[in-house]
Amino acid sequence: MGQNITMASGYENKVVFVSGAGVGIGLALCQAYAQRGAIVALNDLDPALAARAADTINAATGVSRVHAYGFDVADVAAIRAAIADIGERFGRLDICVANAGITNYGSFLDYTPEAFDRLTGVNLRGSYFTAQAAARLMLAKGIVGRIVLQSSVTGVIAYPNLSAYGLTKAAISHMAKTLGAELGRQRITVNAVAPGAIVTERTLADDPQFEANWARITPNGRVGVVDDIVAATLFLTSEQAGHVNGQTMIVDGGWTNTSPLTEDIPTLPTAGSTLR
Repeated sequence: MGQNITMASGYENKVVFVSGAGVGIGLALCQAYAQRGAIVALNDLDPALAARAADTINAATGVSRVHAYGFDVADVAAIRAAIADIGERFGRLDICVANAGITNYGSFLDYTPEAFDRLTGVNLRGSYFTAQAAARLMLAKGIVGRIVLQSSVTGVIAYPNLSAYGLTKAAISHMAKTLGAELGRQRITVNAVAPGAIVTERTLADDPQFEANWARITPNGRVGVVDDIVAATLFLTSEQAGHVNGQTMIVDGGWTNTSPLTEDIPTLPTAGSTLR
């Protein structure tokens, strides 16, 4: 979880908000920022999981830099209340990573309105209004801000049984373009990261052979790991990335160059289909 990533300093006492951070990529991001001296607001849908994740990072770093916020990003009032609390408690917000998202597999002909509404509520409404609340606070405090959204290679390349998920991720890449254009003159950059196949608790639950399956078809010869996404995000939120705005950084080991699939990769995994 970010242990092997080295970057230039610049995060000391910065205030960072990361959504969907109880496990996986979001958790690794929170750990990376905390290790670099940032104050981190860690969000998860599950308040108990958010609290455990914050406690784990604080214990590892020996400093209470991470603070838990348990709420559903599909709830705009909850987003606004949390960002307002961050402003009151810490006086600023420098970086916002809208990482929260859900993956619901389903064939187009069978996909339900309930699954679609939940998916778009978290992935699109959650990302949009998280960015909005963060930008408002940054502007109110006169901050040179960084916002990073979480896209996916499935928003670039069509993937079986991920039509609804893929369209949300394509929209998030466009969101980065439009918000970056609107906020750039106000010293706030907005970019997106589009992960390819990344080993996480969820992807392993979807496919126990995930690592081997994707290593075979990725030009780099290996599957992605959370540190790959951490490194990309740390760059986009750094001072060095001040002139990068409205872009989507694809981190997939080159898979989208040819986009092969093998018969061993499940395209309708049960774990990813759960409506939550």
